[in-house]
Amino acid sequence: MFYSHFKKHIEALLFASGNPITTKKIAQLIEVPEEHIELLIHQLIAEMANNDRGLMIVKVAAGYQLCTKPELSDVVKKLAQIQDTKLSLAAMETLSIIAFKQPITKLEIEHIRGVKVDKVLTKLLERQMIKEIGRKEAIGRPIIYGTTDEFLKSFGLNDLQDLPPLVDLLP
Repeated sequence: MFYSHFKKHIEALLFASGNPITTKKIAQLIEVPEEHIELLIHQLIAEMANNDRGLMIVKVAAGYQLCTKPELSDVVKKLAQIQDTKLSLAAMETLSIIAFKQPITKLEIEHIRGVKVDKVLTKLLERQMIKEIGRKEAIGRPIIYGTTDEFLKSFGLNDLQDLPPLVDLLP
């Protein structure tokens, strides 16, 4: 293919970005039609899957990202010595409510959980898992919350449609 020499450019952009990057952005950067970028990315995905390589390309948060293959996670953990950044049970419950019920206010979250969520919301905002997406047309104009691209990236989701149906999660 005429554009195949651009695969190395795409790979370099994915590596340098560190975050998901859209095909539209890649097309703009290397001045190649977007439909060709999509094809080249799929070729790169196949090449990386068929070779004995440590990296792979995944589609996440409406873009593509270069990631370590899952079977190498133990080696990467040793190198990074990542501090434990797990979310607390309260944070996971609150984040789940926001993900499935967004847009949602603090009062609505508290009604579902049955407890105050001020500190948990602050922590989720600091971690950029949620964001303020507006104000509700109600008395006091409460803040409305929703999830972010960081949430999608952290949970390996392309978009909110990738969340399991809520009925499947009920006992």
